[in-house]
Amino acid sequence: MNRPIRLTLVCLLLVVLLIFGLVIGRQVFLASSQEPVPAPELTELNAYVYDEPRPLAEFTLTDENGETVTRESLKGKWTFAFIGYTNCPDICPATMATLRRTEQLLSDELPQPQYLLISADPVHDTPDKLRDYTDFFGDHFHGLTGELETLRALAKSLNGVFSQRVVDGEVLVSHSGHVSLLNPEGELAAVLQPPHDPEALAEAFRRIYEWARENRTRSQNT
Repeated sequence: MNRPIRLTLVCLLLVVLLIFGLVIGRQVFLASSQEPVPAPELTELNAYVYDEPRPLAEFTLTDENGETVTRESLKGKWTFAFIGYTNCPDICPATMATLRRTEQLLSDELPQPQYLLISADPVHDTPDKLRDYTDFFGDHFHGLTGELETLRALAKSLNGVFSQRVVDGEVLVSHSGHVSLLNPEGELAAVLQPPHDPEALAEAFRRIYEWARENRTRSQNT
């Protein structure tokens, strides 16, 4: 084989190898770019974000307007959920006020969430009483009440608990103090621990939303 032909064959082989390498490299890049982004680390904001959101317990409860609410009802919106009760003297009104301030701090470019008080005292928290309570904080604030065991199961799936005891004829309620963030699929996306700060809650929501949006875009492009 003379030299010009050999040189031509070598050049063609190099071109083929280059094209092959580019194709393989592109496939590797696309595969890696579609992998889910790990959950953001938000310990400085007192927030823990789940890499895989957790499903809630199935439930049928009643909201402040007397309407039936199920797990399916939570789909389509981000939700800040909090376990508490309307007769709570300190933690609950403070947390609700913090959430109201958080709502005011959220950018208009973000989806506007709803805020949900899950009653730990359903005997006293009737729909009418929940409506009077939540209406004070704003139109996006709602409440849920119903059977005690159903509320307990829902609280547990939100990583929360509550208990009741009677002292001198008075019902005393103890409950978790964290706020749970639910994604638009009605799943537990993050837990926001006290002490709660409106600026920190707003920033945590922004970063969690942007992370979830990026992963949703990646999954759609797979």
